[in-house]
Amino acid sequence: MAAEVADVSFAVESPRGPRTVTVSYRRTGGGAPLLLLHGIGHHRQAWDPVVDILAAERDVIAVDLPGFGVSPPLPDGLAYGLSSVVPTLAALCAALDVERPHVAGNSLGGLLALELGREKLVRSVTALSPAGFWTEAERRYAFATLLSMRRLASAAPVPLIERLSRSAAGRTALTSTIYARPARRAPEAVVAETLALRYATGFEQTLAAGRDVVFRDDVPGLPVTIAWGTRDRLLLRRQGVRAKRAVPEARLVRLPGCGHVPMNDDPARVARVILDTSR
Repeated sequence: MAAEVADVSFAVESPRGPRTVTVSYRRTGGGAPLLLLHGIGHHRQAWDPVVDILAAERDVIAVDLPGFGVSPPLPDGLAYGLSSVVPTLAALCAALDVERPHVAGNSLGGLLALELGREKLVRSVTALSPAGFWTEAERRYAFATLLSMRRLASAAPVPLIERLSRSAAGRTALTSTIYARPARRAPEAVVAETLALRYATGFEQTLAAGRDVVFRDDVPGLPVTIAWGTRDRLLLRRQGVRAKRAVPEARLVRLPGCGHVPMNDDPARVARVILDTSR
């Protein structure tokens, strides 16, 4: 199955006038379009365990959000809050000639997916452990954990990261916060995502923009699934109950044995949840 890996540049309106944004993406498969959005500090390769399954039925577009992966940061005049990033994603879809795709997002990507749904910019929403349903104490805990992960990724020498990634214990030390089964992660993937966290130019501004975010609005008129790993150590699974209250027509799904980034822990189950929602 041939995949297209490319960058696309497009204009986004800002308070200072139009700004040019560039986003890197990987596109593969066929069928109805499906946009995949990763979490803070991650990159589009977080979806690799499920992409081939999804691509059998969908035109899958996995993106590096601006300031993450290999996508450049947002230009001056565009902030990292929802009010800028959601229109940026809408403009991305237009640049790729995609009208109202299905969308699946994890963590930050799940919050963005729900906001895209609220704005009626997509056909369906699958949100995996989405941000924004926390109490203030839970938010502070999650942000402190993310900052600790960032500091570790920034301080550790690359040879040490590579050495740790070659053992199950080392992969656990590097990624157990987000994976329930970190030993299953490929060594090269662990190195790549640790470096993606280190070099994420949009990390601090995205985290700052999230301090006041609480998702309270419904997403009516669309198929919505909110899925939560039972072993999520970053955004605790009780937040899924609050998400269900905020979006009462959503289907709330538990992902047994999965952590915060469930795509690697149980690819088949996660892919099935996304495909079921987008049908």
